[in-house]
Amino acid sequence: MNTVATLLVGVAIFVGIIGIIVPVLPGAILSLAAILVWALEVQSSIGWIVFAAAVVLIGASQVVKYIVPERRLRESGVPRRSMFVGVLLGIVGFFVIPVVGMFVGFPLGVYLSERQRLGAHDRAWVSTKHALRATGLSIVIELIGTSLAAAVWLVAVLFLV
Repeated sequence: MNTVATLLVGVAIFVGIIGIIVPVLPGAILSLAAILVWALEVQSSIGWIVFAAAVVLIGASQVVKYIVPERRLRESGVPRRSMFVGVLLGIVGFFVIPVVGMFVGFPLGVYLSERQRLGAHDRAWVSTKHALRATGLSIVIELIGTSLAAAVWLVAVLFLV
């Protein structure tokens, strides 16, 4: 594979990682797709082993990113309904306030739902902080899985192919 194509795959992986931190793009999927394109182009056993490792790492992070935060939310008493309202307002916010609207809409939605459910500002704010921590944990888990897959790809590019 030529250097320019490898560089473009690296850029796509990097953009995917940025898409995890700033959830505008499906970051993990973009990174995995870039590694697949690289494996298809390289056409070697190392390429397919790297792709398989990326599938396992990113796939595992996709599963864990839902299980662990969900369990923590249940333990803290935040219902799924509040998270759903947060996601809906996050989506609306994304279109109403470009770029940062999601970051405004999600906590606002969780807070309003919890305020309606619990009645008191203090308790609703505590629930909102739990939801924000769970969301942050989910992002970190996905970021770790995708970064490890990117590291495996980079080691293969630098030292094996």
